[in-house]
Amino acid sequence: MMDIGLRKISTFIEETIVEGGKPAERPITSVVVAAVLRNPWAGQGFVENLQPEILRVAPVLGAEMTRRLVALMSAERIEAYGKAASVGVNGEIEHASALIHTLRFGNMFREAAQGTTFLSFTNTRNAPGALLALPMIHKTETGKRAHFLTANFQVPDAPGPDELLVAIGASDGSRAHPRIGDRFLDMEEMEAEKACALTFART
Repeated sequence: MMDIGLRKISTFIEETIVEGGKPAERPITSVVVAAVLRNPWAGQGFVENLQPEILRVAPVLGAEMTRRLVALMSAERIEAYGKAASVGVNGEIEHASALIHTLRFGNMFREAAQGTTFLSFTNTRNAPGALLALPMIHKTETGKRAHFLTANFQVPDAPGPDELLVAIGASDGSRAHPRIGDRFLDMEEMEAEKACALTFART
């Protein structure tokens, strides 16, 4: 693998068996793969053109992280996915955004997961050991609220001041007991209410 300043890769696996005091119909598993690497723009001051380093780092990073995640959870199992990036205190949030908001990174994971929706995301600046949130949505249905999920994780020594922490995550199910309905149901109900109100106003 090309040298992209990678320091470590951490993997987090969580199984939810009971939620709200009630057992899930089946355990719901989430996987997060997080990479810690040197910020390629560290020590350069304000860099106007980020593209050269994006092209150098993002495809290599995306390929390696995707390979590791799908080895733990196959595309057939994945139902929801997302991504996150955090830059150390010496960097810009734009540096975190740069490596995950490019199709050269995201498409690798999306295609491997057999997804069609966008990858839900966070991009932040943090000190080492901060609790990070990686949001997820259903891989083919954006309005499926049951799969609006968040995986929380932390790496005790990352991101360092001149580092980036980049993560991808997936779940093989929804929340254990979803019961708030999909976005599409709200839209139908609101349209019906609007039509009813209009009819009433005309009478």
